[in-house]
Amino acid sequence: MLRHLLNVLGLLLALTGCAQLPGGGFDAGLAQRPPRTAIDEFALSGRIAIQRQESHYAVNISWQHAVRSDEILLSTPLGQGVAELTRNADGMHLVTAERREYTAPDWQALSSRLFGIDLPLASLPRWLVGAVPSDALGVKYDGSGRPQQLLADGWWVAYLEYESGAADALPILVELKRDDIEVKLKIDDWQIR
Repeated sequence: MLRHLLNVLGLLLALTGCAQLPGGGFDAGLAQRPPRTAIDEFALSGRIAIQRQESHYAVNISWQHAVRSDEILLSTPLGQGVAELTRNADGMHLVTAERREYTAPDWQALSSRLFGIDLPLASLPRWLVGAVPSDALGVKYDGSGRPQQLLADGWWVAYLEYESGAADALPILVELKRDDIEVKLKIDDWQIR
């Protein structure tokens, strides 16, 4: 199963030509953002690149996140759907482009089943907005009081770029590392609800 998903991601990488993540369309004239800890619902679009050992993969991501639900669409650079993940009161549901379906009670169970490792999918919404968990270690902040890096649940999270220089700006380039896995998420558009 993991090999199949990695092959799909590998094909996507071949279509893109490389795993580079060019910059998004943010500027310094953004509206004021709520405090990171108060952001419970958002929509984002961007790209995600995954490296595990010598394998590299990249896809587009569109994510609608709410407290009780998630809708995530992964697609090729040409817009063809690769996978759709949904979360609701019934648990997690994944549908691949080949119409294969997988279900699990939560994020961790699904990632463990599909990839053989626990990906930090349940924590990811908080990390992406830059909300620092209370049990995080090694937290470093920049001159504007925004997190630059932290260690949580065994994952190093680095905030490499923000949408502007404002203290309330949201991250637009986030890197996660653990063991032999590196994930970079380049966010092109944030919508806070």
